[in-house]
Amino acid sequence: MKAILKRYRVFLVVAVMLGILVLVNNQLGFKALNIAAYSFKEMLLVIPPVFILLGLLDVWVPKETMIKYMGDNSGIKGIVLSILIGSAAAGPLYGAFPVAAVFMKKGVKFSNILIFIGAWSTTKIPMFLFEMTALGTKFAFTRLAVDIPGIIIIAFVLSKLLSKKEIKEIYQSAELINK
Repeated sequence: MKAILKRYRVFLVVAVMLGILVLVNNQLGFKALNIAAYSFKEMLLVIPPVFILLGLLDVWVPKETMIKYMGDNSGIKGIVLSILIGSAAAGPLYGAFPVAAVFMKKGVKFSNILIFIGAWSTTKIPMFLFEMTALGTKFAFTRLAVDIPGIIIIAFVLSKLLSKKEIKEIYQSAELINK
């Protein structure tokens, strides 16, 4: 019982605080509850398809293939694939992290995982198309021209700032999550 309480302590504290807010300021409390319910519903619509796709990726794509195309010796090919996969992804950023965990399990290079997450958050194709129509092609292409090199630079800097031991610990944590 203590383990369950410890694991969900943040949730419980927030739930109590939300209850207090409802008692103190009814209107604001119910508005907060509605926002939380909407976010929860949105998450329920996104997470199951992501996990189904992850299961298929895990089963259909052999580890050797992922290492070949996105592993330590993948070079520019791994960078391009990371950007393309991240850009083609759908859904909010929190959907990228389970995918990144499976990539770690499959032996994808750490910098390529960071590039994938950066691409997921900034270079999505639907967002690019919206920017082209709403803000103009010059803006959309300029933003991409700045974002893509920025993502790659940040990924490599972060990879160099972390020690091999720290990266290994991150990969081990991902293995624990995937079990």
